[in-house]
Amino acid sequence: MVRERWLVDPSNFAGDVVLDEVCPPGVDVARYLNYHEDPGGLSLALGRGAIATVQRIAVPLPDVWDGGWVRDAVTALKGVSGAVVPATGKLARFKRPSSPRAVLGREFGASLADRLPVNLRDQFVLAAEFAEGEESEQWARRTSGLFGLMDDPNRVLAALDRQDPREV
Repeated sequence: MVRERWLVDPSNFAGDVVLDEVCPPGVDVARYLNYHEDPGGLSLALGRGAIATVQRIAVPLPDVWDGGWVRDAVTALKGVSGAVVPATGKLARFKRPSSPRAVLGREFGASLADRLPVNLRDQFVLAAEFAEGEESEQWARRTSGLFGLMDDPNRVLAALDRQDPREV
């Protein structure tokens, strides 16, 4: 049963929702205007009985990356220093030190993010962030694989079709 009308975002500062208030007895799903993760979007709060089964797949899917993008990213990253240098400029004290390799990795991740719908870009950039000292090929495969989840959702659906549901 879906609750009538949508609600103003019922979550607190940590994103928690009091399910007994949002989905009282007899209500499985409530729509609400999201102020945090997807500002302006409608989200769903699911009551405890709304999900009967779940399936599990690897994220990102194995062997789903774009080989050409991975190769280009790894080649570019290998040619750049991984030595951390302090930030410069007026706001340097507010910026964390970073290596040229990490900066370039973030630029590669942002280039993929620019190909996504605008409401997914910031979250993708955070998920695909290149960490200092991270191995270039592992990062590139993971980042390309995460992009593939959103770029080709049919692969995700096909992977789910191959998994048996598990009761919760």
